[in-house]
Amino acid sequence: MGGFLVFILVFVIILAVIILGLARIYNRLVVLKNRYINAYSQIDVQLKRRYDLIPNLVESCRAYLAHEATTLEAVTQARNIASNALSSAAGDPTQQAAIKKLAESDSALTGVLGRFLMVAEAYPELKANQTISDLMEDLRHTENRISFSRQAFNDSVMEYNQSREVFPAVLFVNLFGFKGAELWYLSDKAEADPLRIKIDNKQSNP
Repeated sequence: MGGFLVFILVFVIILAVIILGLARIYNRLVVLKNRYINAYSQIDVQLKRRYDLIPNLVESCRAYLAHEATTLEAVTQARNIASNALSSAAGDPTQQAAIKKLAESDSALTGVLGRFLMVAEAYPELKANQTISDLMEDLRHTENRISFSRQAFNDSVMEYNQSREVFPAVLFVNLFGFKGAELWYLSDKAEADPLRIKIDNKQSNP
């Protein structure tokens, strides 16, 4: 009888250790998941600001770039696609497909917007317009914040994904429902040709 009680005691202790270990794994993954979701929310705020600034900038430049209607329309269309992707991702930033689509559409917008800014640089009268100058300055600051927010998001996602893949967490992540998170990849074009915004003949590289 004494041996049976010892067996039960050992079994209970082992079970308690396993449960505590699983709880620790679960709680860590919850913390890391919430951290990268919060990091995404910072990107969301800055991208919304970016997408709000672009239509104002395009309309302010339209009178000076009347013969560049195709370029202006391309910026507007790319902005709308990226804005729709942002709305979808904001609904659930843990969805890998939504984050991937947002990153791709935002990179496409960056490329189109970069071409628009190159065209605008050829018109000194644009920079002489105070409204346009202020919008350009706001956009420059926003691009800087987006860059920092994107890096913070990727750092948080990488830490979360690594925690999913190490032993013993890797044995239980599917059971707990912790799916992998999508890193924010820039397109090769966006990495090679980052958005450049000139303000009063000063160039900034966010």
